[in-house]
Amino acid sequence: MEMSGFWLGTEAGGGLGGDRDELWGWGWAGPGRGECVTGWGPSSLMPGTSVLTLPPEMENVGSSHIQLALALREELRSLEEFRERQKEQRKKYEAVMDRVQKSKLSLHKKAMESKKTYEQKCRDADDAEQAFERISTNGQQKQVEKSQNKAKQCKDSAMEAERTYRQNIEQLERVRSEWEQEHRATCEAFQLQEFDRLTILRNSLWVHCNQLSMQCVKDDELYEEVRVTLEGCSVDADIDGFIQAKSTGTEPPAPVPYQNYYDREVAPLSSSPGVQPSCGMIKRFSGLLHGSPKTALSAASAASTETLTPTPDRNEGVYAAIAVQEAPGPPTMPGQDYRALYDYTAQNSDELNISAGDILEVILEGEDGWWTVQRNGQRGFVPGSYLEKI
Repeated sequence: MEMSGFWLGTEAGGGLGGDRDELWGWGWAGPGRGECVTGWGPSSLMPGTSVLTLPPEMENVGSSHIQLALALREELRSLEEFRERQKEQRKKYEAVMDRVQKSKLSLHKKAMESKKTYEQKCRDADDAEQAFERISTNGQQKQVEKSQNKAKQCKDSAMEAERTYRQNIEQLERVRSEWEQEHRATCEAFQLQEFDRLTILRNSLWVHCNQLSMQCVKDDELYEEVRVTLEGCSVDADIDGFIQAKSTGTEPPAPVPYQNYYDREVAPLSSSPGVQPSCGMIKRFSGLLHGSPKTALSAASAASTETLTPTPDRNEGVYAAIAVQEAPGPPTMPGQDYRALYDYTAQNSDELNISAGDILEVILEGEDGWWTVQRNGQRGFVPGSYLEKI
């Protein structure tokens, strides 16, 4: 099957990918067809083609996913709030437990210390009682009384230590009972919190699974619509419709030729009908405008004595149609004799060598200080400050 190409062009409009860009390129348009088309890209597909039905379906899929994400985010926010509430409640129970635990530890320490004191006082009382019994059998009356008083004091101290120890034990028991009750209540509250946490987490996961399952069903329906659309897609028909709507020709744009500025023709002057000057004339006399003043003067003097007329043996064709009388240059002065004051050696070919005392005929006094002089039939430029009038 014979295949021919079509052209895709580009038109400047802000750079590649801009709003007005159109890309040129070469493509195959089918058997016997080669056309120039513009605007290649998804946005240039013809309305009503099967490919254009794909973006809305994909947008529906994306929108459904966004809605699911929003629903999941709301669920997570509610879970976060529930967790924060449980943390606040737990802090309250922990504060009460911490207070009761500190009180219990303090009373337990105090009861253990009073127990040690009580036991020591009891040992001291027993020792004093034994000492009194020994002394009372064969001791003096004074020592017996002294030992008796000491045994009585030790016994009283032991009884006081016992009373203190008993009070501390009773206080410890009350605090321990309170601690036990608070501990039981706290454990029950924590267990209830854990039950609520697991229940809410289970329900949330259940809801999430249902949402994801429903989203999968919805996605499958949307993807089925996409598949049905793709089944009805005809690539050849879409390409043919695109070519028919966007074709601009069968040939690529012509290349841009090179044009020499001095080879182009200039429109004839209104003052000289029938005369067609060329840019070559402008180029020829441009040196008179931008050259040195002495060169301009010499060229002007030479131009004043010549008339431009066409000559058959010229090689430059731009002068073939020129028959213009050149405007006269500045008027020359009558020859005057001057004497050279100093020696001067010519630096250029249009200058003249002079020696001090030479008599020269001044032809033209230039405003730039260079004078045109003549000596023995030779003409050239010399500095005017080197001369004096005779």
